[in-house]
Amino acid sequence: MASIRKSAESAATGERQRAMGLLAKASRAELQAAFDALGDKPAAQPVRGPETGLVMVRGRIGGGGAPFNLGEATVTRASVRLEDGTVGHGQALGTDSAKARLTAIFDALFQQPARRAGVEALLDVVAARIADEDAEKARQTAATRVDFFTMVRGED
Repeated sequence: MASIRKSAESAATGERQRAMGLLAKASRAELQAAFDALGDKPAAQPVRGPETGLVMVRGRIGGGGAPFNLGEATVTRASVRLEDGTVGHGQALGTDSAKARLTAIFDALFQQPARRAGVEALLDVVAARIADEDAEKARQTAATRVDFFTMVRGED
C-alpha cells in the first residue's frame, strides 16, 4: 500500500516538475495571454517576492567531466497563495517580476484538479513553440554541416 502511494506521489512530482520547467521557459506574452483568457481570475496573495538574485551556472568539461563555475545568471522568483490556500512557486531567468508572478500563479492552478486542463493547454502551446525553435535550430545547423571522409590510397 505504501509503495503504491509513493509511486503516485513520484508521478505527481514528475508532472509538476515538467510543468514548472515549461512554465519557466514560457514567454511573458504566452503567460499573460493565458491569464487574460481565464474566465475567473484567481486572487493571488504574495508569499515571497517577486525577488531577483543571482545563481551560479555550472558546466562540465566535455559534457561529462569535472564541473566548473561558468558564471552567474540573474533569476527572479515568486511565491503566491490562492484563495483556497494552494501555494505556487515560479522562477524565471532575468529580472521580469511579472513573469515570475504569473508562473507562480499557473503553478498553483496546475495543482488544482479543476483547473489543471487549462494549464495543460498553456503547457502544450509552450512545448510546441520550443519544439519548433529546436527544429529550426537543427535545420540551420544541418545546413552548415561538413562531412569529412578519408580516401584510402592503394599505396599504403
